Amino acid sequence: MATAAWGRCLSRAWLCRRAGQGGGRHYRVALCAELKQPLAVEEVTPRPLRPHEVRVDVHFCGVNFADILVCRGQYQERPQLPIIPGMEFSGTVLETGTDVSSVKEGDRVLGLSNLNGMAEECITDHKTLWQVPERVSLREAAALPISYGTAALALEHRARTQPGETVLVTAAAGATGLAVIDVATNVLQAKVIAAAGSDEKCKLAVQRGAQSSVNYSQGSLKEAVGKLVGSGGVNVVIETVGGDIFLEALRSLAWEGRIVVVGFAGGNIASLPTNLLLLKNISAMGLYWSRYRDRNFPLFSRSLSSIIQYCQEGRIQPHVGAVFKLEEVNDAFLHVTQRKSTGKVLLSLK
Repeated sequence: MATAAWGRCLSRAWLCRRAGQGGGRHYRVALCAELKQPLAVEEVTPRPLRPHEVRVDVHFCGVNFADILVCRGQYQERPQLPIIPGMEFSGTVLETGTDVSSVKEGDRVLGLSNLNGMAEECITDHKTLWQVPERVSLREAAALPISYGTAALALEHRARTQPGETVLVTAAAGATGLAVIDVATNVLQAKVIAAAGSDEKCKLAVQRGAQSSVNYSQGSLKEAVGKLVGSGGVNVVIETVGGDIFLEALRSLAWEGRIVVVGFAGGNIASLPTNLLLLKNISAMGLYWSRYRDRNFPLFSRSLSSIIQYCQEGRIQPHVGAVFKLEEVNDAFLHVTQRKSTGKVLLSLK
């Protein structure tokens, strides 16, 4: 699928000057030098660590729709070009700064960075690294932070989901949707209705633990949910699509139901009919997961530590739908934008 345009890149000498001095060693990165253009795989020179930083040998990096939005200039934050996308990764520690004692060389870690994850090496603050237990593979670890962190905070912190409650999740076969199913079913003992846009995706969601499913491309989501739960409705909605799907999901809520908005995969942002909130005493709220890193880091960190522990105990199991090599990064982006992906999409750097 690659063309000459997709292979366009900046000069290697210019990139190395941008990266700083690091001797003769180089490592490969996926580079966005121009918005709305294909990424190039280029070599850069490593820079020295600051005292609080850690250099990680990246094994896997998650591919998120947010990465694509950043490279289109459509994300909430617009960093200066050139940029290396990639917000979550796993690997082993190569080097630590002079003030770092939380990890050491050789430790297996998962990490978060504002960007820079789609590279053979990534530098990040030591506070945004978590140890990966031996029972958790680095492939699994890379699939945990964003999707499972979002699922856990949406279900536990925002919606206060209780055992036995019914949770409706939209875009259920995506990385966040499957994570919601996993956490709701296997950690919180809730019942899940999975809503997705095809029979194939609905089938996967049921295989991954949902009690029932709805294909919202075939008719009214509200009517289909009503047939499953009756007029009472569902207790919790985790909503990732937006537009008409959001409105139908909102109307599917029970008395004192809670809807948590975590994204707008459908591209349309709906206006909230506040009369519905009043009539059923419904709560509508949002979850911008990464904002907790700045506003409530203890909660943010605890949620990730809990997710890692759940995975170590075998209570959750992330679903990796596709793995691409670094040089296939544009194919990975296309896989996501064409809605072919199920579960987490990863780049393999090894």
